Amino acid sequence: MSAISLQGISKHYSDHVVVDQLDLEVQAGEFMVLVGPSGCGKSTTLRMIAGLEDISAGRLLIGGRDVTHAAPHERDIAMVFQSYALYPHMTVYMNMAFGLLRTSKLSRSEIDQRVQEAAARLQITDLLQRKPNALSGGQRQRVAIGRALVRKPKVFLFDEPLSNLDAKLRTHMRGELERLHAELGITIVYVTHDQVEAMTLGTRIAVMDRGQVCQVGAPMEVYRQPASRFVASFIGSPQMNFLPVPAGAGVGENGLQAQFGDAVLQPGAVLGLRPEELHLSSATDSAEMPLSALRWHGVVQRVERLGAEAYVQIRVGSADVLVRADVDAALVTQQAILLTPELSCLRLFDAQSGARLLSLAA
Repeated sequence: MSAISLQGISKHYSDHVVVDQLDLEVQAGEFMVLVGPSGCGKSTTLRMIAGLEDISAGRLLIGGRDVTHAAPHERDIAMVFQSYALYPHMTVYMNMAFGLLRTSKLSRSEIDQRVQEAAARLQITDLLQRKPNALSGGQRQRVAIGRALVRKPKVFLFDEPLSNLDAKLRTHMRGELERLHAELGITIVYVTHDQVEAMTLGTRIAVMDRGQVCQVGAPMEVYRQPASRFVASFIGSPQMNFLPVPAGAGVGENGLQAQFGDAVLQPGAVLGLRPEELHLSSATDSAEMPLSALRWHGVVQRVERLGAEAYVQIRVGSADVLVRADVDAALVTQQAILLTPELSCLRLFDAQSGARLLSLAA
């Protein structure tokens, strides 16, 4: 396993910039997930690491060695593609062995041992003599992963490998990838637009937008302490609620506490709170609450009960707010309701730039 260092990496086509001076350090043995919306540059970044795209500017180091302009086969990496990229006329065994037979100096017996070991680890030994068209999507993906495993590279690269699978199979394969990483301690860079995959798989995640890394951190760190409104809205399902700080904010009957510690809330900024960080109570209970409490009056629009929990859509002024509630809560459409946030989870974002101004979240 090897560390990866991206130092001011850029990719542009003529005057179109896809990746812009990106800096990222991937530690040896880490499961790093690049996550972001379509077109943010995450797959291009992965392909530059793999050597499938030329690097326009910057340096790329793998295991401390400068491979900025090295050919793909000189980088000691293996890549798993979204499309599986299996040879349809070859058996599973040959798909896994073919690369080693062509490019390595290993003996036939050594190659066979590697294929058998990888097949056993991925539980596809009984599929070795089948061809890809006789396999399910999940089985094909296991073969693609096995083809990478037999090479025993320093770095594994995954480009949205689960996007073609159904929801149940994606969940299962996430568990398999997590198990493989734990057992082998391999360095993985994994690209996805699915924030659930990012949150469940990554040792750390790098959130990308418009060719740049917006934030890097452990999944729950990014979830609780987003660096910007973009990160806050992209990470988390359902996404974070955003409410404007009203003009004339201050302590009053229906007002807003203007100061928390040394931080002053500026009218025109935006408050960010996740659905589980807001609490519901009857509007008639407001008299029992301190006047300095931050709260909103709202009207229930919709209640969605999902078995173990419920999500309540509430209209606050002209905004819709989503709140997680007890599934047995007595809530009906058009009911007047009071929303009270956990002040320790309060986040404040600049209304123009989206940058985080204040966060008291733990």
